[in-house]
Amino acid sequence: MHSFSALLRAVILATVTSASASSFFRIPLTKLTPPSSYLAGLPDADRTRAAFLKNFVSGGPTTVPASNLAYVQYTTSVGVGSPPMYYNLVVDTGSSNTFVGTGTKYVQTSTSIFTGEDVNVTYGSGYFSGLEYLDQVTLAPGFVITNQSIGDALSYADFEGVDGIVGVGPVILTEGTLSPSTNELIPTVMNNALSQGLIAEQILGVSFAPATSYNDTNGALTYGGIDSSLYTGEITYTPVTATYPAGYYWGVNVTDATYGSATTVIPESTAGIVDTGTTLVLLADDFFESYLRAIPGAKVDPSTGLMTVPTKSVSEIQPLNFTIGGTVFSMDAAAQLIPIDQNTEWGLPANRQYGVVSYLGTNSGEGLDFIIGQKFMEKYYAVFDTDSNRVGFAYTEHTFTTYTP
Repeated sequence: MHSFSALLRAVILATVTSASASSFFRIPLTKLTPPSSYLAGLPDADRTRAAFLKNFVSGGPTTVPASNLAYVQYTTSVGVGSPPMYYNLVVDTGSSNTFVGTGTKYVQTSTSIFTGEDVNVTYGSGYFSGLEYLDQVTLAPGFVITNQSIGDALSYADFEGVDGIVGVGPVILTEGTLSPSTNELIPTVMNNALSQGLIAEQILGVSFAPATSYNDTNGALTYGGIDSSLYTGEITYTPVTATYPAGYYWGVNVTDATYGSATTVIPESTAGIVDTGTTLVLLADDFFESYLRAIPGAKVDPSTGLMTVPTKSVSEIQPLNFTIGGTVFSMDAAAQLIPIDQNTEWGLPANRQYGVVSYLGTNSGEGLDFIIGQKFMEKYYAVFDTDSNRVGFAYTEHTFTTYTP
């Protein structure tokens, strides 16, 4: 995936209830420990992923734990084979192939069937290439998918600290990843869970939260529905955008965005994507410039690619407000800033204030003008609804907090 995959890892520890089509599975998410140098290239990796995404297209619910790794990425524990070997896989709504082998190697068992296909996927700055198998996949106890496509990564780049990816993006993103069957689509774990009666709806609920420690099991994935205990109020849904290329992903339209009450950041409806595989919130360069100018003394640090904010301006940070589906979703100061006590883990200089909103690398008007990444979803519950072709957001207990440097 992006090179920050290594730095954004969270381990999802599987725990579930019934596997019947009337229940759902909830899996907690936990963080892994990446190499100390892993986070240094995160902003550029996020932008490289964004550039690739823009150009790429030319039963019942079960909740499982998710882990926030090093404050920048979530992973889940997935079993492959029988008996299952467990792998820590990045949760990625921006891709749709599932593969293992970048850390713990793929182990063939009695359920492993080689399809005769090569598989190759590029994730911006990272990639994997290998062989395709059909195998048994355990997403949680009692939640077992048979004949799921699994890539065995024989060569790869930029997956330090994780074992691969579980892809939960639209199935169209698998087109062109097999050889020789280049036109064949590969059913995702969500597609197969539905067809095998494990879930009644192709809905993925995602609950992230700000990490309070370096390895923090503070998130959850719900396969097949939503978990009302993980959000407050109502869910606001918005259709997947028809704008290309954002519409090939979990793309949405933002009606407008403002910083505080006086600064317009996004002046009119524009399309972008919601992506668990991107850490930051990325705005088209012209949008970001409007945001940056509104914060006194803020500038981009050329050595990190992140925004820096003078100490005297921190207390004056205003909400960054996105209007989606008629509802305003605000990022308060705590959502926009990296706590200074996390700087070391991010690979940043001590005693400097950095932000999580950054620039996309291209100006607006190209059909993918923002990416709503993990740092936004740490504040809002997210729903990815394949059946109704829509994305939803809801407030959580983490939405508004007091920023502590």
